[in-house]
Amino acid sequence: MPASSSSSRSSARNGSSRKTLLACAAVAVAAVTMGLVSWQATAPDKAPGRSPAAAEPQAAGSGSGAGAELAKLARREGGDKLALGRADAPVVLIEYSDFKCGYCGKFARDTEPELIRKYVDDGTLRIEWRNFPIFGAESEAAAKAAWAAGQQDRFRRFHEAAYAPGAKEKGFGEPRLLELAREAGVPDLERFRQDMNGEAAAAALEKDREEGYRIGVSSTPSFLVGGQPVAGAQPFGTFAAAIDRAAAKARATAGAGAGAGR
Repeated sequence: MPASSSSSRSSARNGSSRKTLLACAAVAVAAVTMGLVSWQATAPDKAPGRSPAAAEPQAAGSGSGAGAELAKLARREGGDKLALGRADAPVVLIEYSDFKCGYCGKFARDTEPELIRKYVDDGTLRIEWRNFPIFGAESEAAAKAAWAAGQQDRFRRFHEAAYAPGAKEKGFGEPRLLELAREAGVPDLERFRQDMNGEAAAAALEKDREEGYRIGVSSTPSFLVGGQPVAGAQPFGTFAAAIDRAAAKARATAGAGAGAGR
């Protein structure tokens, strides 16, 4: 076989491999960029005098199907102790939050209770929590403690205690976390202490945090409502509009599926 022919084929193969690698890299960069742009598009405007209510949720990578991919992040696990609402609810709101985040606390106190009354209680909405600590060691400790409280069915009460006015200013050292667990009615405090310092809590935290990083979350609170990004502690009306759109879409999809089955 002529050396020149072998060399040509080898060069062609190498060129093809380089093109494949470049194509994969381009897809990866596009995916990351799409996520970041989508979160930024819904972020509250920080300019003085501007209301965050002006930020309107937008589809991630509009027209690309990325919203449907993000919607698949909803776990819908019946045994998820950090979730609230029916596993088969038509709309899932995923929240990426940090217990030391002031705006996360504002959402927890001012907006979430109303969402629960209007949408969770009637079966429309499921809220899935993701620990996304970004403020250092105490943030991570609080995240693990919340998970540990959840193992004894006290996540929501721990969540409420940790986000109460002035709670984060007291810090989240272990004695304080045990105090919050008592306040939340955690029945077995020794088990709670072991759980929050155990490998399972660390693994659950890393799973949540890696998910957030993978889709471009860089600040808290950040949300997905039916796969559509909403950034920041937006007013109730912003979330209500996003939930209503997602619910209408879910009903239309279900109706189309029923019609096709006839």
